[in-house]
Amino acid sequence: MKKVSLSLLMMGALVSGGATQASDEPLIIGTNNWAENIAVANMWKILLEEEHGYDIELSNVGKSMLYSGLASGDIDLSMEIWLPTTDASFLEPHRDSIDVHDIWYQGAGLGLVVPSYVEIDTIDELAEQADRYQYQGQAAILGIDPGSAIAGMTEKAIEAYELPMNQINSSGPAVMAAMDSAYRRGEPVVVTLWSPHWAFAEYDLKYLEDPQGVYGDNEDLYWMARGGLDEEDPWLTSLLNAWHMDDDSLGGLMAEIEEAGDPEDGARAWIEDNRGLIDEWFEGADHAEG
Repeated sequence: MKKVSLSLLMMGALVSGGATQASDEPLIIGTNNWAENIAVANMWKILLEEEHGYDIELSNVGKSMLYSGLASGDIDLSMEIWLPTTDASFLEPHRDSIDVHDIWYQGAGLGLVVPSYVEIDTIDELAEQADRYQYQGQAAILGIDPGSAIAGMTEKAIEAYELPMNQINSSGPAVMAAMDSAYRRGEPVVVTLWSPHWAFAEYDLKYLEDPQGVYGDNEDLYWMARGGLDEEDPWLTSLLNAWHMDDDSLGGLMAEIEEAGDPEDGARAWIEDNRGLIDEWFEGADHAEG
């Protein structure tokens, strides 16, 4: 088992406030391909590296590897866990080895999403009109990678609602490209999607009502870390606990990245325009440490 010997000791306040990283080892942030995860991971990489002297490595891994990596110490932290339902099954085997910290976004959601111009409003109605939602010659729901929580929930929804459809899994960008193509032609399409996501600002979309509650109620987003990181770097823990975003701030960050076509470029532009909000997070960390 790799033990990341960060020994992130407080080095005293810098002019800008905060700490520097004492170890030669990088701080490894585990990421996945969800749009908001990419956005906030790159935002924190820039803030911690360029303004506070950390060496940050982003490691893009599958969900199962993310949790096992945190539990073993190969990954130091991750910016996103959905609770109480969506990611609970990934956390459960490692509950004693992973520290779940504070909420940074409240009221997230996920489920089956269609353009607002289609006439159905519920998953029950999708079952009745499934043959209209064609992709490559078959009635289909377009979804992200099969190892994701939302893919598993969608398989349960297909069974619970007796949907005569298959889930076709691919990457998030591929799903959005297929949805964009259908949207521009005004054709029916159904995809798995979640909030927050930049697509809701770009397109007029709606969730299909889920009377059976397969996708659960609203979730909250927390950040999490390997055991012991908070003791090694209490300033970083205080900083991330002070971090909060809402639909406007997170949606704006994702929109900047989508427009720039590059996560770091987009995140850097957003940082320049939102210094007041960012200063509140750092002030919160300094106050907690003081």
